[in-house]
Amino acid sequence: MWTINDFPAYGMLSGWMTAGKLACPYCMEDTKSFTVKHGRKNSWFDCHRRFLPPDHEFRRKKYAFKKNKTERDGPPPMLTGDDIWERVQNFPKVTEEPLYKFDGYGVAHNWTKQSIFWELPYWKDNLLRHNLDVMHIEKNYFDNLFNTVMDVTGKTKDNVKARLDLPEHCRRPELHLQESANNKLLKPKASYSFTMEQKRKICEWVESLKIPDGYASNLGKRVDIEHGILHGMKSHDCHVFMEQLLPIAFCGLPENIWKPMAEISLFFKDLCSSTLRVENLVRMAKNIVVISNKLEKILPPGFFDVMEHLPIHLVHEALLGGPVQYRWMYPFEQSIGKSKRGIKNKQRVEGCMAQVYLAKERSHFCSYYFDDYVSCLRNRPNRHDVTGNDPAVQSLSIFNQPGKGSKKRTLHKLTEKEKKSAELHVLLNCPEVQPFLE
Repeated sequence: MWTINDFPAYGMLSGWMTAGKLACPYCMEDTKSFTVKHGRKNSWFDCHRRFLPPDHEFRRKKYAFKKNKTERDGPPPMLTGDDIWERVQNFPKVTEEPLYKFDGYGVAHNWTKQSIFWELPYWKDNLLRHNLDVMHIEKNYFDNLFNTVMDVTGKTKDNVKARLDLPEHCRRPELHLQESANNKLLKPKASYSFTMEQKRKICEWVESLKIPDGYASNLGKRVDIEHGILHGMKSHDCHVFMEQLLPIAFCGLPENIWKPMAEISLFFKDLCSSTLRVENLVRMAKNIVVISNKLEKILPPGFFDVMEHLPIHLVHEALLGGPVQYRWMYPFEQSIGKSKRGIKNKQRVEGCMAQVYLAKERSHFCSYYFDDYVSCLRNRPNRHDVTGNDPAVQSLSIFNQPGKGSKKRTLHKLTEKEKKSAELHVLLNCPEVQPFLE
């Protein structure tokens, strides 16, 4: 039906290499990305005005984006399956030849082979063949944005090389490097970054957060107040922070900077909703283009790599494939992680993973023949269930709910009013009481 994988694997399966200036599998060779001189990386800065309506005011601005440049081009054409098949049908399915052997590689195209999936007779008729992974795109986008605003040394996209490239492409003299008395280059503080005092306040706020059990990991363990950074953020931590906490954490920024960053947070939140409506997706497709252009007016060209460009195409895939919960990497990463933790022989990784999988399948199948009192995966109690499988311990189902008290909790004696309120809540919400109510 389609493939679900991260962006490097996208290139391996589709045959279109996801590296270089032609990394985007939608824009392909019709892209306006370029290589910055000092950063020596590909930038998608000012590549999004072409997606705006023809009469949008951003298209006419000469100095807000690339200096002395307006935009008249439209978006790149959307190729059909037949169009792509005409391009790849003459490439070999598997090749060990160096990439430069294919004429025009890296300039006119990024094809490295013909994907084996083209052997499927319906493959060219699929509207969506390879999914862009929202999980990794969201994580990389958050990492780049958060580390730049927090000015994390070694991870910020607003480094010295980015400032050196800035005068060549933009007219933002307040961000240019300044030469000190001892001939050293000083990087002026940008309006979109925090001071050390502000960063420490954000870290203290994150450390004091109380998040519902099972909603996210303990973000307080990721905090380094002394240096004003968050470290060791996993993909789901970035997912929660990006969609829920980022607008609150960045509220100390100037309003013209905070608003686009809050809007990109809201975009990912809407995109990851369990229910998507077509009219909302049409609106989101227009909004993400404007949001990307607003961020281009603020952040330097070195910030915009391919991960900041791909959200432009995520709404199109959502219109074709539906909610992203069925098309991202979270369940597969979890399954692969469980298999990796069962590996004993590091020299035979694939064999160990297969044996672990088969052992789980066999044990789960056999557990259906066990008596009910035998503890197994099939009848494993909730991790918050204090009764376990002991039939002698009676507990109402209402108390077997996810929830965990703080280690710093103190004993509190209920007042008569609180006790009656708790009893009424149990009586109205417990299935065991329903027969008596009826």
